[in-house]
Amino acid sequence: MADAPPGAQPDPQTEAMARLAAEACDDRKAVDIRLIRVDEVSSLADWFVICSGLSDVQVRAIARSVEDKLEEQLGRLPLRREGQSEGLWVLIDYGEVIVHVLTPAEREYYDLEAFWGHGDQVRYLGSAPAVNS
Repeated sequence: MADAPPGAQPDPQTEAMARLAAEACDDRKAVDIRLIRVDEVSSLADWFVICSGLSDVQVRAIARSVEDKLEEQLGRLPLRREGQSEGLWVLIDYGEVIVHVLTPAEREYYDLEAFWGHGDQVRYLGSAPAVNS
C-alpha cells in the first residue's frame, strides 16, 4: 500500500474487494454507501468504504455482513476491527480496504467524506429502491 503515482490506475483486485464490501453493506440495507479511492493521497489504504446504519443493531449487522462476505468469497479476515461493542462506528481494516460503518450522527460529526474529499469518491448504487406504481 504505497502511495500510488498521480494518475495511476487502481488495482482491479483491490477495487473489486471494495465493491464486494459495499455489496455486503447493501445486503443489510446500509444507507448512502460511498467508496473513496485514497491510494493517491494516503498510505493507510487504497480504498475506504463508508456507509450508515440507522441503529447500533444495524451498524453491527452491516459490519458482520462485510466480514462474512469477504471471508466467504475472498478468504479474507480483517487485520483488526474497532467499535463492534458500541455499534456507533465500526471500523473493519483489511489493509488495502478499510470499511467504516457509522450511525448517521457519528457520520455527520466525523464527516469522513469531507476529510478524504481529495480522493476519488463513488456513490455505490447496488440495489435500486422499490418503486410503487
